[in-house]
Amino acid sequence: MSQGDLVMGASNFTFRPLPNRSFGFLEDRDTRQLLVKWSMHGRITAQTFSFDQNFQSYQKDDFVWAFFQDPNVISHLKLLSDSSGQWVTLGTQVKKVEAKEMPCTQLSMSLFDCLYTEHIVRESGHILKCLDEYFDDFPISDELRKVLLLDDTDKFDIFSQSDREEFLFHLFKHLCLGGALCQFEDVIDPYLQTTKSIYKDLMSVQKDPETKQIHIISTVFKVSAYNLHNKYKDENGMCYPSTKHHEQTFAYFIVDPLKHHVHILYHCFGGGAF
Repeated sequence: MSQGDLVMGASNFTFRPLPNRSFGFLEDRDTRQLLVKWSMHGRITAQTFSFDQNFQSYQKDDFVWAFFQDPNVISHLKLLSDSSGQWVTLGTQVKKVEAKEMPCTQLSMSLFDCLYTEHIVRESGHILKCLDEYFDDFPISDELRKVLLLDDTDKFDIFSQSDREEFLFHLFKHLCLGGALCQFEDVIDPYLQTTKSIYKDLMSVQKDPETKQIHIISTVFKVSAYNLHNKYKDENGMCYPSTKHHEQTFAYFIVDPLKHHVHILYHCFGGGAF
């Protein structure tokens, strides 16, 4: 089955919400204050569902399709309503799913060392400023957002294409860009520490008994779902994570194949909530 195809088959996967699963980055006071500052608080959440069958990454399309057909998901999966701005549940089966696998090989924050070596960030941690400009809806007033957004900037290539595809990089970029009323940081550390906190909260690792090396066992997908009969649909019928496309509106599914858990990291772009 190719990505984005209309899916009609049945699946053995069934799901159950785990409402008592907590996430440190949502409960930590300092992190919460940063999410408020970045206009993401009240618009970002994480949930966990358990599933009852063994999972292999090649099953991602069947897995995601089964997820959105499950009554427990339909009645418990959270999203922000475009019409009311309130948290609601999915409430309906979907007709089509898209699931794009995201590489997740990084075991440290060394991916971002180049920000120092390439003089995007000073040794003190201060982010270098630049002349103000805009890219789409995003204001760019420093070298960090320039290298994240502008592919024609001189230093865009400090991150390789494979670096930019990593789930860790996507998390970092989402936090740096923030919500509609984002107050940007002058220093890099809050972005790095919050990225690390979320990543550790969501990812599962395992030690190889022979090599003693730690490796990530989680599989990550970026997911969209479509309900072609949704009266609030956009022209493509997308209903999850929102009816409106935006780079900062996302839903990532992080699958732990050993615990049979799937974590959903969700954010809907907007003005934030206090």
